[in-house]
Amino acid sequence: MRPWVLLSAALLLLVLLQEALPHVIGQPANSKRPKEHGENKIFNKKVKPKAPKMKERESADSSLKSQSILTQVMDKGRFQKLAATLSLSAGQSIELRCKGSNITWNYPSYLDTFKDSRLSIKQLDRYSQLSLANSTAADTDKEELFVPTPSYFEIVYLNPDKPAVIPCRVTTPSAKVTLHREFPAEEIEIDGIDIIYDAKKGFVYQHPTSDHKGIVYCKAESQGAPQISIKYHLLYVEVPKGPPSATIVASFSRVKLSESVHIICTVLGEPDVDVNFRWQYPGQEFERPVIIQNFWRLIKRGIGHTTRISKSVLLVEDFEAKDAGNYICIAQNLQGETTVATKVELN
Repeated sequence: MRPWVLLSAALLLLVLLQEALPHVIGQPANSKRPKEHGENKIFNKKVKPKAPKMKERESADSSLKSQSILTQVMDKGRFQKLAATLSLSAGQSIELRCKGSNITWNYPSYLDTFKDSRLSIKQLDRYSQLSLANSTAADTDKEELFVPTPSYFEIVYLNPDKPAVIPCRVTTPSAKVTLHREFPAEEIEIDGIDIIYDAKKGFVYQHPTSDHKGIVYCKAESQGAPQISIKYHLLYVEVPKGPPSATIVASFSRVKLSESVHIICTVLGEPDVDVNFRWQYPGQEFERPVIIQNFWRLIKRGIGHTTRISKSVLLVEDFEAKDAGNYICIAQNLQGETTVATKVELN
């Protein structure tokens, strides 16, 4: 097996000093706080059907792209947004660029101590360039054994028909890593068959069962005091795969003029599978404004079983004659889509 090097973005921490480019306006979108277990995701929008303005959409996309200030230089002059973690084969080189007129880089201190000629930093007019040639395992900061993560608690879903990974990845491949259950407090036996350890992935449950659920963490040791990883909440799920199982219901089947009515489309599915909703309704052709709210939450169904309930609610205010008719909900996931409908009449 070839030795390899795992570089975390935290080890290449950059500090922008004095003059940063004026168009850099904040953190990338993926730096938002991750949702905690059981927390609802809610999206509200008022819909008035219109043809999209392509120029505005293109302008928004280009604005998002301009927020990335750290890139990796690929072959043939190509550039790629830097991932949170880089895995390199030993001997591989890397070149990074950061936009700005006065940039300071942070990297393992021994590279300065020994005046390592493999490291090169150049400040140009519009960016700073860091190059590291012939990488080795020593180039990873050994003071931090676990690859940094954006949160202190993560959810891992245990699905009976696919392996589950507890991503306790280490920066030093030779580190001794063990898996522990929080309650009851015990070390989990790694038999190399049902549960294996891969330094590049973490602990892998080959055939997850409900017996594996609970809260676990990893411990790593490498020539010093042991370090503890973040905690992982293992949730067992058992939901049939396939297109969404959707239902639809209206608050009233017959509505008077000027009253309000809401139509609810509901899907039960796997906790980690997103569901997208689309609506068709009578007033759509008249550009009738409606309010649509989408949200989801995790629920327990029996001992050790968790599933996800996703809902889309369409609200029609000040009901008019043109609002009477069929309300159609189309729910879609990776396996397909399901269409359900209900009729609302004028009373």
